[in-house]
Amino acid sequence: MSYIMQGILSFAAGASFAIIFNAPKKSLFYCGIAGMTGWLIYSFVFQLSEDPVEASFAGAFTIAFVAHLMSKRFKMPVIIFSVAGIIPLVPGGSAYNAMRNIVEKDYSVAVEYASLALMISGSIAMGLVFAEIITQVWMKILGRMKGRTTG
Repeated sequence: MSYIMQGILSFAAGASFAIIFNAPKKSLFYCGIAGMTGWLIYSFVFQLSEDPVEASFAGAFTIAFVAHLMSKRFKMPVIIFSVAGIIPLVPGGSAYNAMRNIVEKDYSVAVEYASLALMISGSIAMGLVFAEIITQVWMKILGRMKGRTTG
């Protein structure tokens, strides 16, 4: 699937979940942008590395960073943009396949899918946390530099 089509669909997913989560109307477009940006980074990194865990980390990191920028720009909580944006990355297919194989009593395949879903979920969480830490350090450095130039 082309990057343009992936961008359109991931934008729709992010904006749609923002509607479901009752995000403010003026943020819907930007929630879609966060989802689209994260998915396109995920897709690009996955094409390079063929590792969904690494690609999920990159996508989640990007979403969190974009969410912080939008949060500052529009004076809204970060979570509005990050939750709606992260939805396209959630490993629902792997979790579904794990449960389906448990029901079918194919436990070895179920463990593979469950492990993949767990690793992807962990990489998403780590991407969000790392972006938060880097953004906080960056803001602190900018604040100190600003304080030196005015004082």
